[in-house]
Amino acid sequence: MTINDVAKWQHEHSFGQENKRPGETRTVIVVLVTAITMVVEITAGVLFGSMALLADGLHMASHASALSIALFAYIYARRHAFDRRFNFGTGKVNSLAGFSGALLLAGFALIMAWESISRLLAPVEIQFDYALIVAVIGLIVNGISMVILGHGDHGPVHHDHSNAHAEHEEHSHGHKHHDHNLRSAYLHVLADTLTSIFAIVALLAGKYAGLVWLDPVMGIVGACLVGRWSFGLLLDTSAVLLDHQASEPIREVIREAIERHDAHRVVDLHVWAIGPGINAAIITIVADSPKQPNDYRRMIPADTNVVHATIEIRNATT
Repeated sequence: MTINDVAKWQHEHSFGQENKRPGETRTVIVVLVTAITMVVEITAGVLFGSMALLADGLHMASHASALSIALFAYIYARRHAFDRRFNFGTGKVNSLAGFSGALLLAGFALIMAWESISRLLAPVEIQFDYALIVAVIGLIVNGISMVILGHGDHGPVHHDHSNAHAEHEEHSHGHKHHDHNLRSAYLHVLADTLTSIFAIVALLAGKYAGLVWLDPVMGIVGACLVGRWSFGLLLDTSAVLLDHQASEPIREVIREAIERHDAHRVVDLHVWAIGPGINAAIITIVADSPKQPNDYRRMIPADTNVVHATIEIRNATT
C-alpha cells in the first residue's frame, strides 16, 4: 500500500464548522444594537426610578453578554475547525457558549428578582413620562433586532457533510439542521421584547391607574422569564456537553434502516450530538453475511444527520 492509497482512507473532521454561518453577521449587528439600548435603559431606569425599566435594561445586559459569547463561539469554532485537538471538530463550542450564557442569565435573573422585591417593599418615585419614552424605544429596538435575526435561515439550513471512512468511495449527503446559536439569539431578543412590553404596561398602569406596585411586580415577572429560559438552556446544552444519547426516534430509525435487511441485527448503538444539528454514531452489527462498512453507512438515513459513523461488524457464523 502506498502513501497515496492511505490518503484515500483519511478525511477531515471539521464537518462544515469552518464555514461562516449566516447568523454570525446578524449577531454582530444585534450585539451592538442591544448593548447601546442596554446602557440607555439602565441609566434611565436609575434616573427615573422605574424598576420595570431597570429590569428590562438588566435583561438586555444579560442578553448582550450571552450574544457576545455566541459571537465568540461562531468565530472560535470557524477558526479552529481543523484543529486536530478536537476529535469531532468544534461543533460543541456552540453548546459550551450556550451553557456559559445560561449561567449568566441565571445570575441576572437573581439580581432582577432581588431588586424588584426591594422596590416592592420600599417603593421609589417613578418619573413615568421619561420612563415610558425609553421603554418604547427599547421595544422598537428589540423589534428591529427580531427582524434582523428572524430574517432568513434562523431555522433549517442545508449543508453537505462527508461520510468518508474505510472505503475508497466517499458518501456525501445533504441534511437540514438548525443554527442553535442563531436560534438562541432570536429567543433572547424575543424575551427582551416581551419584557419591554411588561415595562410599558406597568408604567402605563402606574401613571393612569395609580398601580405603582405593578412596576416591581413586572420586574419579578421578567426575572421569572429569564430564569425559566436559562434553566431550559442549561438542560439543552448540558445534554450535548455530556454526550447524552440522541432521541429514541432517531436511534430507532437507524436501527430499522439496518435491520430491515435479512439476518442483520444492531446489538449496540450509540448516537450523540457533536455540534449544532450534527451527530456521530458507533454501531455494532451482527450478520450472517456481513456487508462492507460503507454499505452500512449508506443505510443510515440522511435526516438523522449522522456525519461520522464508526461501524463494528460481527459475523454471526463464526
